[in-house]
Amino acid sequence: MVKFVGRDEELRELHQLLQENKQVLTERSRWRSLSQRSVAIAAILGMGGLGKTELALQYAMTQRENYKGGLCWLQAKVEDFGVQVVRFARTQLDLKPPEEFDLPEQVQYCWRNWREGNVLLVVDDVTDYQQIRPYLQGASSRFKVLMTTRKKLGAAIKQLSLDVLQPDAALELLWSLLAETPERIERELDVAKQLCEWLGYLPLGLELVGRYLAKKQDLSLSKMMGRLKEKRLEQPATVNPEADMTAQRGIKAAFELSWQELNDADCRGGISPPVLGCVLSLFAAAPIPWNLVEQCLTEKDEDELEEIRDDKLLNLHLLQRKGEGIYQLHPLLREFFQSEFKGLEQAEEFKRSFCGVMVAVAKQIPETPTLEEINAVSLAIPHIAEVANNLIQYVSDEDMIRPFGGLSRFYEGQGLYTQAEPWDQQCLSTAQNRLGDNHPSVATSLNNLAYLYNSQGKYDEAEPLYLQALALRQRLLGDNHPDVAQSLHNLAALYYSQGRYEQVEPLYLQALELSKRLLGDNHPHVAHSLNNLAALYDSQGLYQQAEPLYLQALELRQRLLGDNHPDVATSLHNLAALYKFQGRYEQVEPLYLQALELYKRLLGDNHPLVAHSLNNLASLYDSQGKYDQAEPLSLQALELRQRLLGNNHPDVAMSLNNLANLYESQGKYDQAEPLYLQALELRQRLLGDNHPDIATSLNNLANLYADQGKYNQAKPLYLQALELYKRLLGDNHPDVATSLNNLAGLYNSQGKYDEAEPLYLQALALRQRLLGENHPHVAQSLNNLANLYNSQGKYDEAEPLYLQALELRQRLLGDNHPHVAISLNNLAKLYYSQGKYDQAEPLYLQALNIWERSLGANHPNTVTVRKNLAILRDHL
Repeated sequence: MVKFVGRDEELRELHQLLQENKQVLTERSRWRSLSQRSVAIAAILGMGGLGKTELALQYAMTQRENYKGGLCWLQAKVEDFGVQVVRFARTQLDLKPPEEFDLPEQVQYCWRNWREGNVLLVVDDVTDYQQIRPYLQGASSRFKVLMTTRKKLGAAIKQLSLDVLQPDAALELLWSLLAETPERIERELDVAKQLCEWLGYLPLGLELVGRYLAKKQDLSLSKMMGRLKEKRLEQPATVNPEADMTAQRGIKAAFELSWQELNDADCRGGISPPVLGCVLSLFAAAPIPWNLVEQCLTEKDEDELEEIRDDKLLNLHLLQRKGEGIYQLHPLLREFFQSEFKGLEQAEEFKRSFCGVMVAVAKQIPETPTLEEINAVSLAIPHIAEVANNLIQYVSDEDMIRPFGGLSRFYEGQGLYTQAEPWDQQCLSTAQNRLGDNHPSVATSLNNLAYLYNSQGKYDEAEPLYLQALALRQRLLGDNHPDVAQSLHNLAALYYSQGRYEQVEPLYLQALELSKRLLGDNHPHVAHSLNNLAALYDSQGLYQQAEPLYLQALELRQRLLGDNHPDVATSLHNLAALYKFQGRYEQVEPLYLQALELYKRLLGDNHPLVAHSLNNLASLYDSQGKYDQAEPLSLQALELRQRLLGNNHPDVAMSLNNLANLYESQGKYDQAEPLYLQALELRQRLLGDNHPDIATSLNNLANLYADQGKYNQAKPLYLQALELYKRLLGDNHPDVATSLNNLAGLYNSQGKYDEAEPLYLQALALRQRLLGENHPHVAQSLNNLANLYNSQGKYDEAEPLYLQALELRQRLLGDNHPHVAISLNNLAKLYYSQGKYDQAEPLYLQALNIWERSLGANHPNTVTVRKNLAILRDHL
């Protein structure tokens, strides 16, 4: 016996409906006691195959003790209801209605003389309640009428709308049908779940296929799935019910009953109910916004479509309402309608119309869709995918890549690169197969796939595609075309990501000039080029060249796109990063916060740009010594990047590196080292050995070892980082200055003063030239050079440098910054070395106060200054 699953709640609800419902049947009975003159009526509604009859049967079996008056099972479509009642009374209850009574009077006689106790009347497969209703007059409240029907019977009758099984219950049903060979499902559990999904969790489909599999024990679930996909509703497993099943029809036969009713429905010209059902089957097996249906049938009257939808398709449960203006076909009903679609004269016309609507929607999806835009288009995505996968032959050559492009932008714009990639790949292969290798759409497909690979950090895969797209566009479109400018710009962006800066600038300049000439100065593409060129100058330390370009891009974007646009947030974020590198901290935080708020509001909390913004805000707080604010943001950025981008992405390496920086700043070396090593290994694997980010990782790891006194481990890393920076960035770059400064610091710590001094002086001069006199990095160089002179006993040379560094840090960073404490502590050590204890003590105290407040009592810096203060006081 097949296990009855997933309907416990429906059984309880059904019983409650029958106990509470009192249906008034006659005008006269309204003046009488309802308990004496009313009958309880409930109906189980739903499409064919849901198990309405089985639910009614199960209810009758489980509640038989409550119906001492008996159970009467009647078939509404087999014979007149009254005839069946009288025959049942004669054969089962031994009642003898007078022959001279007409049929309604005989039925009333039966009601009056029925066996004592509550009675359950089940009327299966009702199509017209009005044919039954007159016979129920005179039945008392002890009679409970339960009907099963595909139709809605009116608001006066309490109705239980039956839906498909939940996925777990569907799998349990399939499992019970294969109880003799349960290992088959255990072996192919994922396939079993797919099988349940393909069948739309329809009980009839599950039972038919389950019984078929039970008979064919050597048939794997995978092969069964393949046969269903190939033969659809013609597959034998879905056709022939077994004799002991409640259902007496296969899936298609069950649906054909409703199809016949649609065909029999009146059609006052225009579109017919069956045709509308077939048009709906063009949509994917997903919720359908009704406005898209109307767009596919623009020549049809909207009111007429609405009438057919509500009075025919919804009424017969051939369509489900999923929300306001949202409808859906059951997957198997969709299969049925598609099989009927082939016979329509207008089939080709409807397919082209449907594809045209989906192409129009796909075109509207922007490069970086906002949360609002994503929500607006999300319901259309499965239907655009249906066109791309199954109906692309009905899309013109001109628009052929549009569905794929829209789908890719939808996912890529949310940072869902793994979901976007198949669409870009499919777009390219489809375009090449249909249009050949020499077509602008093929060039666009190459460019889009390369752009995606670049976003994923797959630079080696992106470059040949970008080059191929550029060459194809130049050959087909000439050198003066916006698409050529786009290719130049994208190739430059790739080289920028790879740290190949010498190749970047000429491409960006060429793309910018071309965009301005072809599109004019006031165009978003021009703003994009300005922003990226500024980013290049920023990364090279050319801040004076970068700032006006950033500001120009921001102004242009605000004017063209408005203040609420992701590109505006990007401009704000980039400008903030520039100010951070310049040490202009008071301008940085509000811009970062504004950009983060804008990203979150427009793109949602789960987006790579939000992670990028969180990461950089955390880096700012780290540089300001606000570690309690920095750590949760850094961790949040790392988790978000790993979840969105996977563990193998350059941005994940960046987050690992920055989190390690934060821990090192706090003296948590054991937590920092594995993160630095993980970031280095990831960058080497993804970017190769010749990339500025590799030099950064080597430099940071060397810093960590130097802080711990592991000089032999630090030195080769410093030298490797310096050589790499010089080779990749040239001798005149802020990162080269940083590398020189760090190597000098190592030599100073080892007492190699003659090797340290020229490096310190070189780093100071480079920073002053590149960054200007008013920059935290210049203050750092001054402080470090003073340290060197102090170590050599050159106190007169050290003191003015210490004072200059302290004044600069206080002015740029504020009085309560850990770097200010470094200057105070170093100046105190100088005075201590000179025996000026009265001058040293307040400086030590001031440094101790700052570090305790910002770094905590157990930070190495705090502990060291406390010891120095204790030693000083011994002298005093």
